[in-house]
Amino acid sequence: MKTQVAIIGAGPSGLLLGQLLHKAGISNVVLERQNPSYVLGRIRAGVLEQGMVDLLRKAGVGERMDAEGLVHEGFEIVSGGKRVHINLKELTGGQSVMVYGQTEVTRDLMKARSEANLPSYYEVSDVALNDLDSDSPWVAFEQGGISHRLDCDYVAGCDGFHGVSRQAIPSTVLKIFEREYSFGWLGVLADTPPVNEELVYAAHPRGFALCSLRSPTRTRYYVQVDASEKVEDWSDERFWEELKARLPQDLAESLVTGPSIEKSIAPLRSFVAEPMQHGRLFLVGDAAHIVPPTGAKGLNLAASDVSTLFDILVEVYQQGRTDLISQYSPICLRRVWKAERFSWWMTSMLHNFPDQDAFSQRIRETELDYFANSEAGKRCIAENYVGLPYEKVS
Repeated sequence: MKTQVAIIGAGPSGLLLGQLLHKAGISNVVLERQNPSYVLGRIRAGVLEQGMVDLLRKAGVGERMDAEGLVHEGFEIVSGGKRVHINLKELTGGQSVMVYGQTEVTRDLMKARSEANLPSYYEVSDVALNDLDSDSPWVAFEQGGISHRLDCDYVAGCDGFHGVSRQAIPSTVLKIFEREYSFGWLGVLADTPPVNEELVYAAHPRGFALCSLRSPTRTRYYVQVDASEKVEDWSDERFWEELKARLPQDLAESLVTGPSIEKSIAPLRSFVAEPMQHGRLFLVGDAAHIVPPTGAKGLNLAASDVSTLFDILVEVYQQGRTDLISQYSPICLRRVWKAERFSWWMTSMLHNFPDQDAFSQRIRETELDYFANSEAGKRCIAENYVGLPYEKVS
């Protein structure tokens, strides 16, 4: 087999890149180690920056998002028991975010790829990236016990944190920056009406809490728990009581509870791999970086990587601008590190750190109080939350 771009991973970043390339007339093949049902079963983020919303529309997969997604022009931060509104639209000159689940984004992209009859190989194994430093890289893989070779011009590693793409970069080249947190998020998905029409980020002496939603009838709630906690130790009743304890009284009293349809604990990590390119291989999304979910940046960062790579590849194939290839990693990393900073900062302000001394605790509380109650502080939060602009390729 031969294609122009081999895409490793059929998550939203790989599928979005494939859809954009297809519309630009650039052939691509997607390889995925899981089956489609497994990919769609991943419960992930649901807040889309304006840049990602525009990119999905550009890819021709925004119709259902525009019909069913919820435009949010603000969110709330609870500081010292007080609810503070962050008006995104006013503070950013009209920008907003879209609440639309990652599962739905993936579903839309899968449907578009299937309808276009684009080549996708699921349940593949033994994926190996070869000759990345040459002009003729190729990918070896197996499916159903049959070995395959895929020749290509470029490889897009969209296969996540545990994928093979990053591992294909020599350790002498790759530099890792990482911070692991001593707590995680216990999340519950429930078919209950949201407690608030906008997201609520709550700092509390008992720990952080987040009230989120997927639709007017489906909610996603989180509470901070120690990294050693086990899901099976948290009954629905225990979760709801803990969530209520961390919310202002008016929200706690209006909270509608119900049986969970999914419950999990997600560890928190900050991670960046540099560079994001090696030869003809480009790392995209979680293959190159992980952020704590506090700033709603994970999926959105993957989208900005896709946008940059797509713009470069269009210039390469349409204008012969191979000189732009080396710009991919620097352009992406400038935005990645700004998002890492914002996610770390939001995490630091809103969570309890068990090993923090009394002075640091007061500083953290005071910083949150300042930013949540200062016009300049709220503008800083809003600007980062809606997403910093994509850097143009030139």
